[in-house]
Amino acid sequence: MEITAAMVKELREKSGAPMMDCKKALTEANGDLEQAIVVLRKRGMATAAKKATRTTGEGVVSSYIHAGGKIGVLLEVNCESDFVARTTEFQGLVHDIAMHIAAVDPRYVRKEDVTASDMEKEKEIYLAQAMASGKPANIAEKMVAGKMGKFYEEVCLLEQPFIKEQSITISQLIATVIGKLGENISVRRFARFKVGDATETVAVAKPQAVAEEKAE
Repeated sequence: MEITAAMVKELREKSGAPMMDCKKALTEANGDLEQAIVVLRKRGMATAAKKATRTTGEGVVSSYIHAGGKIGVLLEVNCESDFVARTTEFQGLVHDIAMHIAAVDPRYVRKEDVTASDMEKEKEIYLAQAMASGKPANIAEKMVAGKMGKFYEEVCLLEQPFIKEQSITISQLIATVIGKLGENISVRRFARFKVGDATETVAVAKPQAVAEEKAE
């Protein structure tokens, strides 16, 4: 199928990817726009995986106040250079993540940050539910594993479907921007405040994860 300039332009407008990458993705997808977007996302995830160990010593601390002033978020997102931190793409990503946090209220950055006590408590609840339904132990364990995946999606920022585009997770959103900017990007921490709440939600990457990143 012939890949026209109009098709490439449309994909670029939808994905934000470079023109050449859009043309290659369309060629691979035989002109199917939606499949080409999937191709670009997969490449973005692959690029993100390659860059995941690179140190992110720059970035920004940004704030977001939801309309009406009832909910506020402070968020630190890191990248490799001050140049990238000042780009429109990076700033837009930070804004989108902060807005998502305000709307969805995650408790952790990533699933590796979930405390052992929270994890065990959830597993006990799910196992008890499975056993109470009469399932044998081996089936109950599989049910617990499936429910834990849903639990991570509910409480971990990077596992959650992006509020503005439910077909991708926050992790995939970040990977897409990594693919565009060519630098590793990571969420370091956030705090969410809501008027009337006794305590705010504060999430920070585990110390060992930060240490490993700096060691690379």
